[in-house]
Amino acid sequence: MKFGIFYELQLPRPWVAGDELALYQNALSQMELADKLGYDHAWVVEHHFLEEYSHSPSPESFLAAASQRTKNIRLGHGILQLTTNHPARVAERVAVLDLLSNGRCEFGMGESASITELTPFGRDMETKKEVFEEAVAAIFPMFKDAGSEHHGKYFDIPLRNVVPKPVQKPHPPLWMACSQLPTIERAGRHGFGALGFQFVSADAAHAWVHAYYNAMTKRLRKLADYQINPNMALVSFFMCAKTDEEARARADGATFFQFALRFYGASQNRQRPAPYTVNMWDEYNKWKRDNPEAQEAALRGGLIGSPETIRKKLKRFQSSHIDQVILLNQAGKNSHEHICESLELFGREVMPEFQNDPAQTAWKQGVMSGEIELEEIDTEAFTDRYGKLAINVAPVKVAG
Repeated sequence: MKFGIFYELQLPRPWVAGDELALYQNALSQMELADKLGYDHAWVVEHHFLEEYSHSPSPESFLAAASQRTKNIRLGHGILQLTTNHPARVAERVAVLDLLSNGRCEFGMGESASITELTPFGRDMETKKEVFEEAVAAIFPMFKDAGSEHHGKYFDIPLRNVVPKPVQKPHPPLWMACSQLPTIERAGRHGFGALGFQFVSADAAHAWVHAYYNAMTKRLRKLADYQINPNMALVSFFMCAKTDEEARARADGATFFQFALRFYGASQNRQRPAPYTVNMWDEYNKWKRDNPEAQEAALRGGLIGSPETIRKKLKRFQSSHIDQVILLNQAGKNSHEHICESLELFGREVMPEFQNDPAQTAWKQGVMSGEIELEEIDTEAFTDRYGKLAINVAPVKVAG
């Protein structure tokens, strides 16, 4: 099992001068620490206009900076939005990061799930899947040592040679954002690694691992000429401390993260209110005062606890054959000091036990070769992306 760290670069209100500077510099320091501790991956999102939830519109810049402060950790776009970026610019950015990092780039792709992000770039919810799939078809010929052209419905690109080319051949490993659970099966069908941005139980993980690998081995339908990447990763809320009580006390950001997802998730097309009209941090604290039991229950989920508690939870994920657990530590107002202490404690006392797993390697080889046939599990019972301990929040009302 591999372990990644994950960054939305959250910044709840109130904002004061220097907050974003500290946010970015602290995150780079955390990534440098994770590299020294032996973590496998670091993932950074691309989001636009999402106040408080994510201040990360330029992951290529952040990861380029990280590439000069780290040596071994894989640097992942989790993800680049193919709907709001031109295919040639995507290919260029991926190649440059791969060169700067000496071949450590991971190429995650996604669509965006909000009209708040899509509309300013001339995209919409109805066509974003089509745009995504056409962009995939346009991008991969650009990595080859030749010119390419693309003439489609959404992109018309004349014959050009996109330079530079990535270090990794034929291209960096491919991933697809799975913000909704059924998209995990779709990622498998297209041959992409699945970046599962949800917070599921081990039972649900078992079902979705089967759905993913069955789609890849039995129903593969690639969108272009690329190398498949059989890997399934799931994000988990994370805070490791000496005791369960201390970990929960330090992990308030995990509940804020959930609250923000729920607060906007039920609105029409996940639309956000107009800028500066909602103070998400205030709304969260109002909810917390009214729902103390729900907050406590949420903090019992995820990988939040002592090393021994987290070890027990990881063994269940290990039995589900998850390839990578991505740890969400930077959330809400979790402090830089606590994030670093959490990374160190987990990296020293828990992670080494799970990183080298010959049984998982053999299992995956058996599945991909056809020697192991996986049961077709009905995933209908495992569609809650937030998990059974998740909080419930009334959706935000967006004027207009």
